[in-house]
Amino acid sequence: METYFHSVRLDKDKCRGCTNCLKRCPTEAIRVRNGKAIIVKERCIDCGECIRVCPHHAKYANRDSLEQINNYKYKIALPAPALYGQFNNLDDVNIILNALPALGFDSVFEVSKAAELISEATRIYLTENNPKKPVISSACPAIVRLIRVCFPELVENILPITAPVDEAGRLAREKAMKITGLKAEEIGVFFISPCPAKITAIKEPIGIEKSHVDGAIAINDIYPVLLKAMEKHSEYDELKALHESGVIGISWATSGGEASGTLNDNALAADGIENCMKILEEVERGNLDSVDFIELNACQGGCVGGSLTSENPFIAKSRLMKLRKYSPISCNHLSAKKVPQELLCTEPIEARDDVMKLADNVTEAMARMNRMKELLTVFPGLDCGTCGTPSCRALAEDVVRGFTTEHDCVFRARQEIQEIDNNEELERLIPAPFRLED
Repeated sequence: METYFHSVRLDKDKCRGCTNCLKRCPTEAIRVRNGKAIIVKERCIDCGECIRVCPHHAKYANRDSLEQINNYKYKIALPAPALYGQFNNLDDVNIILNALPALGFDSVFEVSKAAELISEATRIYLTENNPKKPVISSACPAIVRLIRVCFPELVENILPITAPVDEAGRLAREKAMKITGLKAEEIGVFFISPCPAKITAIKEPIGIEKSHVDGAIAINDIYPVLLKAMEKHSEYDELKALHESGVIGISWATSGGEASGTLNDNALAADGIENCMKILEEVERGNLDSVDFIELNACQGGCVGGSLTSENPFIAKSRLMKLRKYSPISCNHLSAKKVPQELLCTEPIEARDDVMKLADNVTEAMARMNRMKELLTVFPGLDCGTCGTPSCRALAEDVVRGFTTEHDCVFRARQEIQEIDNNEELERLIPAPFRLED
């Protein structure tokens, strides 16, 4: 089976096997064995939920450090629009953009600029191409991976247009090559990322052969040093006018921003991985075929709710609304009224239905499915997680795949032992909420 790269990693020394992550993972990619969590990389979509809920900080994102920009002769920062909502009392985005060069970057290119181009390209695509409805945004890489793994029949609904961060990287590198005369490989393009899924999309892109971005630095890593640099660039007379995006571009940071940028009244937006899964289930059932466009964000509130941000997403959203209040609708436009070839995906977005397959042949798969049904009749159906899997069904699947045995279920083990020796003392070994009454 093809392996999956993922940026979410586990620090085993910090993990206590508490099962908090187990219950929140949307694709059931986590197990707890021998007192430690295990990430099943084929199922992981890098949504960052486990990072968010782990009380012991045992999950982290494998991202680049600020020092890594020094591996290039010319360094470009690509700030996500979510970055603008992280700072209190900020009334001019130019303060951030002028401070980034103080951290070692030679230039700055806003991802929100590229977002406005993607919004216009999406409007054209929806009008001119008569795509299968509903068209699902490709901007959130966690959602794209979720569809590939859990909703493979919806892959053809995914918008075949590149994400803003890749278009920003392409444009920024081309501009730098013209200005400096340097080769493409001598220029380092670094995204300031709000989430691990976007880091993964750089390392293992979907829809394009190779990302135009060289690395990603987490917002919460750069936040403290950027804050200090901003204090030195807070005087208006010292600021260069580097901010070149409007309401549409900045709005991509929050849920509904991309959908509103389509200027389509027949679009909807959902955020939070559980809500997104419910929407995808509705699409799968054919209940949303009349909707033109669906924007889905794995993180609550949109990118401002990413697990690598520093600020509460609701506070960040409020700040962004103030920042964009007097901005123009859009500052960036396509040169022609058609989708440029460079914005279209060059590689097919394929389903990963092999991840969920029980076996390679139908006969064996049916046999395992029947065995799962048998196991589910003897498992309690409590989905308590004490077995180290997120649900009774997941445990049954692990059993038929040969990863574990049915005796991992403490209730099943109790039943078998009591059938041999009806010992009431066994009852005290069961977790208190599930003990039988005397």
